[in-house]
Amino acid sequence: MHAKYAERGLSILAFPCNQFGNQEPGTHEEIKEYAKSYNAQFDLFSKIKVNGPEAHDLWKWLKAQPNGKGFLGNGIKWNFTKFLIDRNGQVVRRYSPLSDPIAIEVDVLKYL
Repeated sequence: MHAKYAERGLSILAFPCNQFGNQEPGTHEEIKEYAKSYNAQFDLFSKIKVNGPEAHDLWKWLKAQPNGKGFLGNGIKWNFTKFLIDRNGQVVRRYSPLSDPIAIEVDVLKYL
């Protein structure tokens, strides 16, 4: 989706997190190489925490927004939780880790 819509303004930002079953134990360089092996072309940031007192400020903010609230509370339940943010920086919707990125393409197109 990144390659398909980047020229129209879509930016995908990925934040690895190791708070879920030790799924991201590697260094930033190792995680980046792994993502490259899947031809990931989006922006990949350094590993952060998304829950708890050490959660990154961006994730605290995302979870506090009216459309950023989760189904069972604000905590991030698992890796691959997704947020759609419009061009004005407003959280439009939060998606579960199980939401297929292709399934949310319809929503993405509304904001490009």
